[in-house]
Amino acid sequence: MHQTSPDIITFGESMALFMPPEHKALERATVLEQGFGGAESNVAIGVARLGGSAGWFGVLGDDPFGKMILKTLRGEGVDVSRSILSSDAPTGMMFREHVAGRTAVHYYRKHSAASRMEPEQLDEQYIRGAKLLHVTGITTALSDSSRRTVLRAIEIAKEAGVKVCFDPNLRLKLWSIEEARETLLPIAEQADYFLPGWDELKLLYNTDSFEEVKAKLLQLNAVTIVKGFGDTTLVLDNGKETAVPFYPAEKVIDTVGAGDGFCAGFLAGIMRGMTPAQAVGLASINGSLVVQMRGDWEALPEWSAVEQRMSDKVWVER
Repeated sequence: MHQTSPDIITFGESMALFMPPEHKALERATVLEQGFGGAESNVAIGVARLGGSAGWFGVLGDDPFGKMILKTLRGEGVDVSRSILSSDAPTGMMFREHVAGRTAVHYYRKHSAASRMEPEQLDEQYIRGAKLLHVTGITTALSDSSRRTVLRAIEIAKEAGVKVCFDPNLRLKLWSIEEARETLLPIAEQADYFLPGWDELKLLYNTDSFEEVKAKLLQLNAVTIVKGFGDTTLVLDNGKETAVPFYPAEKVIDTVGAGDGFCAGFLAGIMRGMTPAQAVGLASINGSLVVQMRGDWEALPEWSAVEQRMSDKVWVER
């Protein structure tokens, strides 16, 4: 039986997440809440909740955490048919605490199952059958083999005419800025949609000058979405620059997952046939709703909640 691929597919590391309730410090907590998180799986859930067709694949440990992650993703309507449970390595873990107004994350992901992912584990037909492949810089930072896996997935997508969306998701806890530049900038050159934050661009291009950064971005083939440029998101599309204002959040509870919510909204908008600027409007609403609740992906909204706010002209492109 031929299985068709979802419209949007993504992969990366998803980790079990533990955090104390009610903003306690980890060293004083006696109880921990269990969940999971991962930039790419968060995006897949976000797309599915907005009525899109999404798949996530990766390598998880064949342990209670890996099984919990797969079951939850499946329950959220994400296709996980190409995911692998490995008995050779464990699922990565992260512990999060919110102390003195700041969030700290402690990772236990070295030698995790995801970090051992190999290009040979990719289902090439699955990638070829999608409309869009979404990747992030996090996966490329985990290990040489996971970096090669991302590059091979992009190569398969490009050969098949599948669009590539790239969020650099720069994590300097995982590697140096020099290593990051060497890997991430060439990927940006292959992307159809590039979703960096303004702070990430300053680090990647080693300059604070907007004009210098913009000149580099205009050399790319990608539609570039610059997040967090003042109180707007900039859309650079075929030399045209559009500023889309942030959609205001009524109350900020937890900013974790806001970027993934934004990305999910953007991709869902593109799949609905919106222009990049319109899709950024949808993305901005999605991100603003995510920060109003605690959790990595739990607050990602359903389409009905976003649709209600889309008639609000606060974010209309200017």
